[in-house]
Amino acid sequence: MAEADAVYINAGFTKSKGNATVEMLNSEPSAELPGSQQQAAGGSKVTAERVAVVVLLTAAVIAFGYTRYEHHQTTEHLQKLTDENAAMRKNITETRCEVITVQKPCPQPPVDTCHKCQEGWEQNGPQCYFFSTDKLTWEEAREKCRQNGADLVKIKSEDKQSFLIQRLRDKMAVPEDMFWIGLTDSVTEGTWLWADGTPLNESLKFWSNREPDDWKGHNNENMNGEDCVRMGEKSGYGLNWWFDKSCTATQKRICEKSAETGRLKCV
Repeated sequence: MAEADAVYINAGFTKSKGNATVEMLNSEPSAELPGSQQQAAGGSKVTAERVAVVVLLTAAVIAFGYTRYEHHQTTEHLQKLTDENAAMRKNITETRCEVITVQKPCPQPPVDTCHKCQEGWEQNGPQCYFFSTDKLTWEEAREKCRQNGADLVKIKSEDKQSFLIQRLRDKMAVPEDMFWIGLTDSVTEGTWLWADGTPLNESLKFWSNREPDDWKGHNNENMNGEDCVRMGEKSGYGLNWWFDKSCTATQKRICEKSAETGRLKCV
């Protein structure tokens, strides 16, 4: 037999009385062909490529999820800083009032230095704000504010908008639990005026996405559209919290008036 020929021999054993004999069952060349070895190698290559693709896709998904998480964390941190800043300014204002109204000798006549709000109203600088719990139409809400020497709030700065947002975040129970502000276009559609008649500053407006839309309801059920403004965004971020709404709808309200001015007390 030549050395190059590989022969596989299956041997079987049978027992006879006292003697063991060996039977040669078969003797044949290997049935494994070079082609089958190539096919196995090709299958391994395809499997490796699939594994690599799955690994890359998994890594991409993980990276995307981490980026989204980082963005969410950053947004929450910025909002927390904004709320803390508003609360700090409010605390400094109140503390300043408490310090300068302490009785002490006066080297000169008393001067107006301190601002205070009546019970039930909240202070921000020289202004006082009332956040109602009852719901009224826009006109009824404004009249209720005026009965207390105030009016529906007029927002003329980002600082004031930020303060109101910080307060509403604690007061809103559900997304629709919003508050009237003193802005309307009931006189001329599209011309927004504050309750005192002054026009809205176009560089200081805080409409939510796609607002105002003057929605008239299904089948034009609200023919007058939405001509008054409410604010509130229970889980929102940023400053854009304004929504137009039918003036006959009932909402809570934010009233605003100047704080009472105190004087130094002399002994």
